[in-house]
Amino acid sequence: MEESKIISNKRVVIIGGSAGSLNAILQILPDLPVFKSFALVIVLHRRGTDDLTLEELITLKAQTEVKLIEDKVQLMHGFIYVAPSNYHLLFEKDDFFALDTSEKVNYSRPSIDVSFESAAEVYGSNLIGILLSGSNTDGTEGLKAIQNAGGIVVIQDPKSAEMPYMPSNAILNTTPDYILSPEEILKFIISIDK
Repeated sequence: MEESKIISNKRVVIIGGSAGSLNAILQILPDLPVFKSFALVIVLHRRGTDDLTLEELITLKAQTEVKLIEDKVQLMHGFIYVAPSNYHLLFEKDDFFALDTSEKVNYSRPSIDVSFESAAEVYGSNLIGILLSGSNTDGTEGLKAIQNAGGIVVIQDPKSAEMPYMPSNAILNTTPDYILSPEEILKFIISIDK
């Protein structure tokens, strides 16, 4: 039993979103100061191409350094990481990322559920999962895994979401710790950098 305990003490904030979530991200990032005490990982549904427009846009808007995730790159505090298109993002117990090309989940690769569940397994109570706007059910099962592992669950208030279906579904099927607008999510993330 002891072997299954979390071996990392790194704090991770993982944000997942689909349709309409980029607008929420772009409301949060410009006013998010440089942080040092956690890593921020962004997993958005995107086209299956090598287009780097998303990373470039986030880099332009963020004050913190942004890195595109590559296979076997180590996660470190003080960076924003963006999941690449056409791969599921997984987390390994030694704080390395892994990229996987297995079947799509919820019609998506990257799948928010896959990434949230993997992060929950590794980071447990040191994980904060944030689910944003979207038009399918991806993310709900992942939030359940985060909550079951002792992490914190934050869901965008559907009233503030461009596509409210994804956060509404998650609220109906989980017990979120917080339901927040993008402005409140920004304040929440700032408050954890201690």
